[in-house]
Amino acid sequence: MSLRISKFLLVFTIASCSCIFGQSPVRYTVSLADPERHLVHVELAIPPGRASHELQLPVWNALYQVRDFVQYMNWIRADDPNGHPLQLTQLNKSRWQISGADAGARVEYEMFSDSPGPYGAQLNSHHAFFNLAEILLYAEDEREAPVQVVFQQIPPTWKIATPLRSDGPGYEATNYDQLVDSPIEIGTFVETDFNGSCGKYRVTLDAENAAAILKTIVPPIERIVAGAARWMNDCPFQDYIFIYHTSDSSDGGMEHAFGTAINLPVSDFEKDLSPFIAITTHEFFHLWNVKRIRPQSLEPVDYTKENYTPALWFSEGVDTTAAEYIELRSGLLDERHYLDQLGQQITELQNRPAHLTQSAEQSSLDAWLEKYARYGFRDRSISYYNKGELVGVLLDLVMRNASQDQASLRELFRSMNDQYAKNGEFFADSTAVRETAEKLSHASLREFFQKYVSGVEEIPWDKFFASVGLRVNRLQAVFADPGFEAVQKFDQPPVVMQVQAQSAADRAGLRAQDEILQINGDPAGRNFEKHMANLAPGGILNLIVRREGAQYQLHWKLGSREQTIFQIMDLPEVTAQQKARRAAWLFDNSNNKPR
Repeated sequence: MSLRISKFLLVFTIASCSCIFGQSPVRYTVSLADPERHLVHVELAIPPGRASHELQLPVWNALYQVRDFVQYMNWIRADDPNGHPLQLTQLNKSRWQISGADAGARVEYEMFSDSPGPYGAQLNSHHAFFNLAEILLYAEDEREAPVQVVFQQIPPTWKIATPLRSDGPGYEATNYDQLVDSPIEIGTFVETDFNGSCGKYRVTLDAENAAAILKTIVPPIERIVAGAARWMNDCPFQDYIFIYHTSDSSDGGMEHAFGTAINLPVSDFEKDLSPFIAITTHEFFHLWNVKRIRPQSLEPVDYTKENYTPALWFSEGVDTTAAEYIELRSGLLDERHYLDQLGQQITELQNRPAHLTQSAEQSSLDAWLEKYARYGFRDRSISYYNKGELVGVLLDLVMRNASQDQASLRELFRSMNDQYAKNGEFFADSTAVRETAEKLSHASLREFFQKYVSGVEEIPWDKFFASVGLRVNRLQAVFADPGFEAVQKFDQPPVVMQVQAQSAADRAGLRAQDEILQINGDPAGRNFEKHMANLAPGGILNLIVRREGAQYQLHWKLGSREQTIFQIMDLPEVTAQQKARRAAWLFDNSNNKPR
């Protein structure tokens, strides 16, 4: 993701009003008076009676990264309802205290911001997209109060897309947490809607040729939502929104309880739809996993510092496991491609030396280190997405083996949904996952979790896959050797971490800490690892890098290296029982009656 900076003003007012909830709401009136200058004016109501309030601008949201949104704040001030200045004391970098606010208060602040993508907040002459926690501070004592937000002075051709409930001129949320879990897109996007499983779906797309693209992507979306609702046997919503953007420099998605915001390159909408299908299914399934089936360690959300949880391997990694099962059962992914993808995930894990030193739970806790390039080294870290997805597959197979295919990952999610989500409760991290799986499969899974979730033991892949007639082959393959190692984190360009001494890259002038802007003529900001994986030994690598403010064009001939790759293939002889169990595993051809 590339970062471009622009400016907007946010004015935040606190006064009093009445509310249908019996409690006066917090009210934001967001004015987009000038998209070129990004000026926003907000008025917010708090009932008289409390002399002081502590105000907080979140330090993180969306990504498990402390991003300190206050870095974009230019100034802040406070007045009473009559315009008299109130004392505003800064308590730390992102927190202030208002004194003398018995009759209410008005706070104004200005921010410098233009962070594109589903994790950001952006206002420019083309559109506005807000991840609202990045621009709206809150009064600590009113965090649970109902919220109203009105958007004003919008260009006449712009419209609004958000999962927030409309209350006439604006929108309302139950509290601040629900407000900032609701993305806002304002612009000239193209949209459509359809009625499907669970309710009504709205799909918006900001792109050239958007109308034609929508005709292409809506059919797979319909299959995704139907497949997920069928897999979970649950409909916890009546309305859901997909907000899509195209981007040349970044991609990614962000889940929300009643919608998702996704950025993809236009090619992922027009050519091979598999990346589009994968990210859409992953984010959609999050409406259950993490948004409703939620780890206790993530509650209540602490916007002031890191929210540590050892359960991201489940909330993110096993989310992908479930999403791919849904794709298989919906006819959006075939068996061979799925097994190839699993083989690639095994290859990724096994070729990171850190898989012997960092567990899935430790990777979850260390997520907050991902903004540091050095953390991405293969001997330093694994990915909780990667290890979690694989553990999810193995857990499914173990549960099936222990229960003669009567228990599975699907039943695990359904049970946790019934026990926790539907009762407004949160699960006790990995322990609750294990205990639920044990209850369903009538077997002890303590050793499995000790070895592969909290531990770092090597995984005996063949042992797990044998029951479905598969084995994991290890092959030596020749790949291009670029002569350097680089790491990319979220919205930053890839950064060269080390260059092999006396390599072709070294002789060409590449240096550690160089930022890679282009690779063979394409932006390096997205799919960097895919670009690198597609390089061929003996080919020419052309890079444009940035070093100390200057750009350099470098090129050299690629060398070669050997690497072990893992492929999932049939056993030499597959029995009829193994074939049947594989069909049940991948396509749910048995045990398919919803409870």
